[in-house]
Amino acid sequence: MAKIHPTAVIDPRAELASDVEIGPYVVIGAQVKIAEGTKVQSHAVIDGLTAIGRANLIFPFATVGTMPQDLKYKGEPSELIIGDHNTIREFASLNPGTVGGGMITRVGSHNLLMMYCHIAHDCIVGNRNVIANGATLGGHVVIEDGVIVGGLVGIHQFVRIGTGAILGAGSMVSKDVPPFCNATGDRAKLHGLNVEGMKRRGFDKTKIDTIHKAYRIMFRSKLKINQALEKIRGELPPLPELEQFTSFIAASERGVCR
Repeated sequence: MAKIHPTAVIDPRAELASDVEIGPYVVIGAQVKIAEGTKVQSHAVIDGLTAIGRANLIFPFATVGTMPQDLKYKGEPSELIIGDHNTIREFASLNPGTVGGGMITRVGSHNLLMMYCHIAHDCIVGNRNVIANGATLGGHVVIEDGVIVGGLVGIHQFVRIGTGAILGAGSMVSKDVPPFCNATGDRAKLHGLNVEGMKRRGFDKTKIDTIHKAYRIMFRSKLKINQALEKIRGELPPLPELEQFTSFIAASERGVCR
């Protein structure tokens, strides 16, 4: 049976699994769905067309699913979909999508969203990411998997951050950051690879060295991007991670950090 504090305000139309825990003064709107094992601590607000998966932990004063901060938003029934085993810390805010972004904001599973971070409308956040205190994702940002976003980082609208990348604290990121790269500064520039992150993901020395070679061809030679991609694909051994790296760069619309 759900454990709901008597001071919580829950619309009777909300759908809560039988074992969720709802703390004091929590407010939950009519279209909210919360799956098994999720715990919502005091004073959090969950509203809108929001679906929250299993075993999430939502801390006090988090704001989840309230209307997008977009002047073009006119009340359309856009969604916020959150996966499983996420930790959403105090005062974090997550907004649903808009017409201009496909009507959905999506957060995967096993993410840590620290205090005061903001996930804006139409963002796509993958799995096992850490988004630190005060970091802000503008609308339509894509964070792939295993990314670390440092404290007070600002990410411009429509920017993509590739798998395994790391963004240094205080960075202002206005262009795409390729997989496995280390970016920092205002405006953010590349500072090599996230080698420690690759080691933690179980990459062996051969794989890391190969990605290093690709990085040097792409960003330390004087080749144009298409020439560098051709050289990487023609000279380096095929690896799934290398394909992630090259495909990400080839698909970039904003251009990549350099």
